[in-house]
Amino acid sequence: MSAVGKNLPHDSAQGHVSGESIYIDDIPPMRGELLVDFYYVPVSHARVKNVDLSAAWQVAGIVGLYTYKDIPGHNMFGPITADEVLLVEEEIEFMGQPLVIIAAENAAAIKKAKKAIKVDYEKLDAILTIDEAKACQSFIGPVRRIKRGSPVEAFLEAEHVIEGTFRNEGQDHFYLESQAAIVYPGECDQLVIHSSTQAPSEIQDVVAHLLGLKMSQVVCITKRMGGGFGGKESQGAHPAAMAALVALKTKRATRIVYNKDHDMQVTGKRHPFQNDYKVAFSSDGRISALRIELFSDGGAANDLSSAVMARAMCHSDNAYFIPHIEVSGTVCKTHFPPNTAFRGFGGPQGVATIENIIEEIAAYLNKDSLEIRKLNLYGTKDRNVTPYGQFIQENSLPEIVEQLEQSSDYRQRQEEIQRFNSESLTHLKGLGISLVKFGISFNTKFLNQGNALVNIYLDGTVQVSTGATEMGQGVNTNIKQLVAGEFDIDAEDVIVMATSTEKNNNTSATAASSATDLNGNAALNACKAIKQRLAPVAASHLASREIDMLPSPTTIVFENNEVYDYRRPGTRMTFKELVRKGYLERVSMGERGFYATDGIDFTWEAGPEKVASGNPFLYFTTGGAVCEVTIDRFTGETKVDRADILMDIGTPINPGIARGQIIGGFVQGLGWVTTEDLRYDEDGLLLSHSPTTYKIPNIQDTPPVLNVSWLDRPCAVNVKGSKAVGEPPLLLGISVWVAVKNALRHAAGTERIPELNLPATNEEVVMRLAEIDRDLPGNRSRKTLAGLSSSPAPGDESPKEEALPLEVPV
Repeated sequence: MSAVGKNLPHDSAQGHVSGESIYIDDIPPMRGELLVDFYYVPVSHARVKNVDLSAAWQVAGIVGLYTYKDIPGHNMFGPITADEVLLVEEEIEFMGQPLVIIAAENAAAIKKAKKAIKVDYEKLDAILTIDEAKACQSFIGPVRRIKRGSPVEAFLEAEHVIEGTFRNEGQDHFYLESQAAIVYPGECDQLVIHSSTQAPSEIQDVVAHLLGLKMSQVVCITKRMGGGFGGKESQGAHPAAMAALVALKTKRATRIVYNKDHDMQVTGKRHPFQNDYKVAFSSDGRISALRIELFSDGGAANDLSSAVMARAMCHSDNAYFIPHIEVSGTVCKTHFPPNTAFRGFGGPQGVATIENIIEEIAAYLNKDSLEIRKLNLYGTKDRNVTPYGQFIQENSLPEIVEQLEQSSDYRQRQEEIQRFNSESLTHLKGLGISLVKFGISFNTKFLNQGNALVNIYLDGTVQVSTGATEMGQGVNTNIKQLVAGEFDIDAEDVIVMATSTEKNNNTSATAASSATDLNGNAALNACKAIKQRLAPVAASHLASREIDMLPSPTTIVFENNEVYDYRRPGTRMTFKELVRKGYLERVSMGERGFYATDGIDFTWEAGPEKVASGNPFLYFTTGGAVCEVTIDRFTGETKVDRADILMDIGTPINPGIARGQIIGGFVQGLGWVTTEDLRYDEDGLLLSHSPTTYKIPNIQDTPPVLNVSWLDRPCAVNVKGSKAVGEPPLLLGISVWVAVKNALRHAAGTERIPELNLPATNEEVVMRLAEIDRDLPGNRSRKTLAGLSSSPAPGDESPKEEALPLEVPV
């Protein structure tokens, strides 16, 4: 009857559709509760000369105005490096950086106070691009390297060499619930914080640090988030700390909730990268050497940028064995809000770079890029060691490529697309494939730990508390099924409680796709300890008077809500009966479980080189996707016609949730590579900060044909044979971008494809088509088109009336 492996509904599914699920701003306000917001100067870089709050203090309803001078602890903080201030002291380093915290009885008073605050400042030059940061040598942390072999010598011996620069822009998290927190003050300066955060322990730590409190005085609770995607891993600390400061000062409950425009303008994003590459390869397409210099835009402070860069570097090989390789990573300091974690955590930026290189090699050699991928794929018996020295165990990539090639009808569709593009004057088609080899674990060793508290009650029901936070991804449902499966009771009898630092201390953020791995294992360890204590109780009550049936705890079986001795399966007791008997015999029905990932050991060598080596990951989640797109030659509008996804995700704990994560991740990746365009003005002001100007994928952007499957293969080293599936599918969205590039290759013919930036928005595609049109000899990309205004849509061959001739790029 085990609940593991079943398609049980998400534990909040009914609450979500009925409106009963509680988010931060759904919690009713307490009597005397204050609203909290903050004021910032709309400039990216400036020196503050004077702050005048006198007029703002006169606004009716204003209770408090706080500057950095009012912080009782330390104003400087950060998850890796303490290099960010909560409140500006003398220098504004990004647009949206808090200067004054405002506490008021109502929102109208806050609005008036913001207008009344007067700040005298001197505007300074702002660094707003990676190129500007490189020119100014404005960096965060050291340059780090991963190196294997002798790339310099390999380049000298190469048949072919290509160099280029690949650019990808950022991405907004666009969670439906913005950053939010409520703080309740208690006696002895204790604070209880309800936060929409992926990292309750970090909220606890940061608030205590900033306010000069002990961590034991602060409790952080997270019931759920309305989305997170990494944007609430570290940046939820800012609003929580501001609300906590006011609560500590006023001894009143406080609430802070960003609106969508505000949230997008002041929070960090996925890191933009600008990567210089040089690749050596043979005439058949085998890569012999690769050098990549990764440059990311970290924003004004480190936040998680150095860790994001480390993962980007570890994923720059992706699915391909490269004998001679050197990857360097440099985080640029600019005057944008500090960029932060985002689903994939640097992995997408590294993978997109090597996938682009594969496409460039294929175009250069006039070969199908699938052949280049197969030639360079990691092997199963050899060619299976990463540049940082980790062996790839249970490598399923060759099998995935072989199956995907067949199931997607790749060869036949390539021929059909070639034929379509030779005939259509209005549209282009492209077919793209991309792969993913995503490492599972935190790159930082000490973060790979989790704890859980399991309590059984007298009626046989169970409460579970872990450090994992639910943001819609289904981690609570997975843990519920693991616990129910261990006791072999109904999943309905298990409830996963709100995450609280009071119950689960010193927890890692719900990130790195590891929440189920870490916290699920910890919960299982707690369950096993309780079963060991209950087994003797069951043995004594189930024992036979026969001489060969003495009590034996090792022969007790928990199955289908019952407990029995396998030597006498006909004599049974219910799980509930066993719990009550255990209680009467004074057996503890509660247990704390702990889990630490074995085999994780990854270091950056000391010294100027900072070269990495070791095993940063417990295992790899792998997969591939084949996507077909149709592009309007006039507008650049891109439609994804079909997507075929195949992954190795082990044996899912909940197949339905795993499927949802694959589809959701893929669509979010699709948005990153096509439609989600962050636009700033020349002063660093974000212009696309709402659903009207920032386009996440909608239902029309998803492929009408979407095939999702996975290999039937348990993982040998992870909980119940499962593999993490939170982040890896997002990287398969890159296949859509590859398909767009493939379409441009059809348009370019034998000429080299122009560098296609990411995202490949409609505008980007049109500009690349225009570039192809200009570069082709004799202007061969322009054809005279008769009947354009009534030309048949793809697949529609009915005759149309003739119209005036026009010239279009093809």
